[in-house]
Amino acid sequence: MAKVAREQKGKSLFFFPADYTVIDIETSGLYPSESEIIEVSALRVRAGNVVGSYSSLIRPVYGISRFVTELTGITYAMVKNARGAREVLGEYREFLGGDVLVGHNVNFDINFLYDNFLALFGEGLTNSYVDVLRLSRKIIPGIENHKQTTIAAHYGTDIEGAHRALRDCEICNANFVNLKADYEALIGR
Repeated sequence: MAKVAREQKGKSLFFFPADYTVIDIETSGLYPSESEIIEVSALRVRAGNVVGSYSSLIRPVYGISRFVTELTGITYAMVKNARGAREVLGEYREFLGGDVLVGHNVNFDINFLYDNFLALFGEGLTNSYVDVLRLSRKIIPGIENHKQTTIAAHYGTDIEGAHRALRDCEICNANFVNLKADYEALIGR
């Protein structure tokens, strides 16, 4: 698969902003050029408090594979009457605004969103972002792996409902908060 140039893409940051928006998407496959976004969610956080959320299924043009249904629980019956990508992603883009975005393995989400925003609205996703996966590798390097659910288990966070976008945002935010506390303890704050 050829590398796609995303010239307007925001910058990857390595810090803990007080104000941010946690994002997560579910897709019908692994590559933006071959797959569709079927669910988007976001949590707006201000000074450590969740002050808003957005979540919506998206009706795909094509079907959903059995693998994706088994992983996410999202069936074609659930999305066949959902709103289309242009409408939902337009609202989602507005909800994100200019916030720093936080997510687990967030480049996956950013690249899908970038390509879809570019195709639908003529401009990519320019928000800077923080990758919780990257933070976890630096702050808790000794755990078994750095999957979102493994990090959550490390911190004792309930993972029930994982692999749905809104629940993944909640789990990611809990991981982010816990990693921040560990980081501050490491540097003596």
